[in-house]
Amino acid sequence: MRPAPTILHLDMDAFYASAEQAAKPSLRGKAVVVGGLGPRGVVATASYEARRLGVHSAMPTAQARRLAPNAAYLVPRFSLYRTVSDQVMELLGRLSPLVEPLSLDEAFVDLEAGGTADDSASARATGEGLRAAIRAVTGLSGSVGLAGSKMLAKIASEEAKPDGLLVIEPGTERELLAPMSVRILPGVGPATGDHLRRAGMTTVHDLAEAGEAELVRLVGKAHGHGLFRMALGLDDRPVVAERDAKSVSVEDTFDVDLHDRVRVRAEVERLAVRCVERLRAADRSGRTVVLKVRRYDFSTLTRSETLRGPTDDPTVVREAAGRLLESVDTTGGVRLLGVGVTGLADYTQEDLFAQAADARELAQRALEHHAPTAEGGEEEAVPEAEADSAEQLAARRWPAGHDVHHEEHGHGWVQGSGIGRVTVRFEEPWSAPGRVLTFRIDDPQLRPADPLPLVRESPDYSSWPASLPKSRSSGAGSSEGGESSP
Repeated sequence: MRPAPTILHLDMDAFYASAEQAAKPSLRGKAVVVGGLGPRGVVATASYEARRLGVHSAMPTAQARRLAPNAAYLVPRFSLYRTVSDQVMELLGRLSPLVEPLSLDEAFVDLEAGGTADDSASARATGEGLRAAIRAVTGLSGSVGLAGSKMLAKIASEEAKPDGLLVIEPGTERELLAPMSVRILPGVGPATGDHLRRAGMTTVHDLAEAGEAELVRLVGKAHGHGLFRMALGLDDRPVVAERDAKSVSVEDTFDVDLHDRVRVRAEVERLAVRCVERLRAADRSGRTVVLKVRRYDFSTLTRSETLRGPTDDPTVVREAAGRLLESVDTTGGVRLLGVGVTGLADYTQEDLFAQAADARELAQRALEHHAPTAEGGEEEAVPEAEADSAEQLAARRWPAGHDVHHEEHGHGWVQGSGIGRVTVRFEEPWSAPGRVLTFRIDDPQLRPADPLPLVRESPDYSSWPASLPKSRSSGAGSSEGGESSP
């Protein structure tokens, strides 16, 4: 534990949904749900307006529609989220060389290592400056927690939500944690939480009072020891700037079970290409190709093949995945497919000329239209041989919430599609709410478009944080929502 709250945890507020509201003026202040929209769709993120209606992440979309029938249901736009995430991570990198991203919208920062904070006052000022910078650059809000450990910094940011900042002063940890639910501690999920509840332990105070021996008896030696330390507010884990990935993989869940063997093979090949895209984006190669198949009865099979050497060749990975598929019985139907590469390395042992040829093929495939699936992945266009309904084809071509451009009306986004029609609202992030028009799905003047930036003219933060005025801090340990008081 540190003597000063110099570990910062940033968590963007309802990230996907907030980005969609920032991009679409007509949705601001309204319930927005982002996720898979098919029968097996799952909520990825819900806006705070939707959360007040009972909608939350990981909830089946069908259930969310019953709770919030008037909400806007949108397919994720990962290209936008990654762009905004890059902007946020770049700001974090200016605070310290030790930034540990946990996801697109969440990260730890060691402020002490960057020399940007060494006590409570400077840590608070840095946190407030960060929130102001994020809002200026991205138009979005993030909640910040500051403490002497990673565990407490994460708890602080959760308590500060939405759009707030909380500092946990060293020495106040046990008092703060005592009344909280045991579920707030890392590693305490529903099963462990229920097990502890049956033993009469529902708060962190209960765990601390029970003692280490009793916790070891209940949940085992390793978990019990760690649980007792966390209940006392003790956590010595460092902020790690780089995590060495052990594998790269992609998978898709399908709204309707796949029975056509040709379609299954085509999907496996597409997943293999996408996997190589991610592999190359990380400047890595891999030696073992893994195929994952979840069948109609929820049984999950995995098959793997180890190559002679590491590769990032799309043809090699695609053919290996195809060979693995031959050993799997898919006649009853397939609900999920995945392709991964493990045994990662920083070099390849393939024919460089073959790789150059396949790079062109990979680039061509990357230009094909993508549409997110129920689990948040990206499912590419379906082969023409697939006999889908006109409504399914329209939904794939014009995903709800995705960007379009019309030669006459300009930039807009898809409100919905079906029965040969697509409805578009024409507006931009910096415009007033726009008008709604409907077109045929094959209108030659309408085409998919790239997302627009959320902020029209981003301010220059090249000298930040040194040039950023320090915000006046309020009392230590308090939570602040919105902007700092003058």
